[in-house]
Amino acid sequence: MNSWMQTGGTRVPDLIGALSEFDILTVQGYSNQWRGTGGLEPEKSLMFAVLLDPVECFQKYALLCDQYSNRLFRETEIWIFEDNRKWPFSFINVCGALAIDPQYFRKGLLRWKQNAMQSVSTRQRNKRSA
Repeated sequence: MNSWMQTGGTRVPDLIGALSEFDILTVQGYSNQWRGTGGLEPEKSLMFAVLLDPVECFQKYALLCDQYSNRLFRETEIWIFEDNRKWPFSFINVCGALAIDPQYFRKGLLRWKQNAMQSVSTRQRNKRSA
Protein backbone atom coordinates (compact mmCIF):
# COMPACT_ATOMS: atom_id res chain seq x y z
CA MET A 1 0.00 0.00 0.00
CA ASN A 2 1.33 3.44 -0.87
CA SER A 3 2.26 5.71 2.00
CA TRP A 4 0.19 8.48 0.40
CA MET A 5 -3.31 8.46 -0.94
CA GLN A 6 -4.19 10.90 -3.72
CA THR A 7 -7.47 12.72 -3.11
CA GLY A 8 -8.75 15.45 -5.38
CA GLY A 9 -5.39 17.13 -5.93
CA THR A 10 -4.39 16.99 -2.26
CA ARG A 11 -2.30 14.40 -0.51
CA VAL A 12 -3.56 12.79 2.68
CA PRO A 13 -1.38 10.33 4.60
CA ASP A 14 -2.70 6.78 4.53
CA LEU A 15 -3.28 6.27 8.25
CA ILE A 16 -5.17 3.07 7.72
CA GLY A 17 -2.13 1.10 6.60
CA ALA A 18 -0.32 2.15 9.76
CA LEU A 19 -3.23 0.98 11.89
CA SER A 20 -2.78 -2.59 10.72
CA GLU A 21 0.73 -2.57 12.16
CA PHE A 22 1.24 -3.45 15.80
CA ASP A 23 3.33 -0.41 16.63
CA ILE A 24 1.47 2.61 17.95
CA LEU A 25 0.78 5.19 15.27
CA THR A 26 3.51 7.82 15.34
CA VAL A 27 1.44 10.94 15.07
CA GLN A 28 4.49 13.17 15.02
CA GLY A 29 5.93 11.24 12.07
CA TYR A 30 2.77 11.64 10.04
CA SER A 31 2.51 15.30 10.96
CA ASN A 32 6.08 15.90 9.80
CA GLN A 33 5.52 14.04 6.51
CA TRP A 34 2.31 15.90 5.92
CA ARG A 35 3.86 19.32 6.52
CA GLY A 36 6.61 18.39 4.09
CA THR A 37 4.09 18.00 1.26
CA GLY A 38 3.01 21.62 1.32
CA GLY A 39 0.05 20.84 3.56
CA LEU A 40 -3.64 20.97 2.89
CA GLU A 41 -6.23 23.67 3.11
CA PRO A 42 -6.62 24.98 6.69
CA GLU A 43 -10.02 23.28 7.06
CA LYS A 44 -8.61 19.88 6.13
CA SER A 45 -5.60 20.50 8.32
CA LEU A 46 -7.94 21.01 11.26
CA MET A 47 -9.94 17.91 10.40
CA PHE A 48 -6.74 15.88 10.14
CA ALA A 49 -5.79 17.02 13.66
CA VAL A 50 -9.30 16.21 14.89
CA LEU A 51 -8.86 12.68 13.54
CA LEU A 52 -5.32 12.09 14.79
CA ASP A 53 -6.02 13.00 18.41
CA PRO A 54 -8.65 10.28 18.97
CA VAL A 55 -6.52 7.70 17.14
CA GLU A 56 -3.66 8.49 19.49
CA CYS A 57 -6.04 8.36 22.47
CA PHE A 58 -7.51 5.04 21.30
CA GLN A 59 -4.07 3.48 21.09
CA LYS A 60 -2.72 5.05 24.26
CA TYR A 61 -5.61 4.09 26.55
CA ALA A 62 -6.88 0.83 25.02
CA LEU A 63 -4.82 -1.40 27.29
CA LEU A 64 -4.63 0.68 30.46
CA CYS A 65 -6.88 -0.34 33.33
CA ASP A 66 -7.27 2.68 35.59
CA GLN A 67 -10.55 4.58 35.78
CA TYR A 68 -9.26 7.70 34.00
CA SER A 69 -7.86 5.68 31.07
CA ASN A 70 -11.04 3.61 30.78
CA ARG A 71 -13.17 6.75 30.61
CA LEU A 72 -10.98 8.39 27.95
CA PHE A 73 -10.84 5.21 25.91
CA ARG A 74 -14.61 4.72 26.09
CA GLU A 75 -15.34 8.33 25.06
CA THR A 76 -12.93 8.01 22.15
CA GLU A 77 -14.38 4.66 21.13
CA ILE A 78 -17.92 6.12 21.15
CA TRP A 79 -16.82 9.01 18.90
CA ILE A 80 -15.10 6.66 16.44
CA PHE A 81 -17.90 4.10 16.20
CA GLU A 82 -20.89 6.44 16.27
CA ASP A 83 -22.55 7.06 12.89
CA ASN A 84 -23.35 10.73 13.54
CA ARG A 85 -23.67 12.71 10.32
CA LYS A 86 -25.23 15.84 11.87
CA TRP A 87 -22.21 17.17 13.76
CA PRO A 88 -19.56 18.67 11.40
CA PHE A 89 -16.68 17.13 13.37
CA SER A 90 -18.15 13.66 13.80
CA PHE A 91 -15.90 10.76 12.85
CA ILE A 92 -17.95 10.02 9.73
CA ASN A 93 -17.85 13.63 8.51
CA VAL A 94 -14.14 14.11 9.25
CA CYS A 95 -13.29 10.92 7.37
CA GLY A 96 -15.49 12.06 4.49
CA ALA A 97 -13.76 15.43 4.30
CA LEU A 98 -10.37 13.67 4.17
CA ALA A 99 -11.55 11.03 1.66
CA ILE A 100 -10.95 8.20 4.13
CA ASP A 101 -13.32 5.23 4.25
CA PRO A 102 -14.60 5.28 7.87
CA GLN A 103 -15.48 1.57 7.92
CA TYR A 104 -12.03 0.58 6.72
CA PHE A 105 -10.45 2.93 9.25
CA ARG A 106 -12.56 1.42 12.05
CA LYS A 107 -11.55 -2.10 11.02
CA GLY A 108 -7.90 -1.04 11.18
CA LEU A 109 -8.34 0.31 14.71
CA LEU A 110 -10.11 -2.85 15.84
CA ARG A 111 -7.39 -4.99 14.28
CA TRP A 112 -4.75 -2.91 16.06
CA LYS A 113 -6.56 -3.31 19.39
CA GLN A 114 -6.92 -7.08 18.94
CA ASN A 115 -3.23 -7.45 18.07
CA ALA A 116 -2.19 -5.28 21.01
CA MET A 117 -4.34 -7.27 23.43
CA GLN A 118 -2.96 -10.56 22.11
CA SER A 119 0.58 -9.28 22.51
CA VAL A 120 -0.04 -8.18 26.10
CA SER A 121 -1.65 -11.53 26.88
CA THR A 122 1.32 -13.39 25.40
CA ARG A 123 3.81 -11.28 27.39
CA GLN A 124 1.86 -11.93 30.61
CA ARG A 125 1.88 -15.70 29.95
CA ASN A 126 5.62 -15.59 29.19
CA LYS A 127 6.32 -13.71 32.46
CA ARG A 128 4.40 -16.31 34.48
CA SER A 129 6.27 -19.21 32.86
CA ALA A 130 9.70 -17.60 33.28
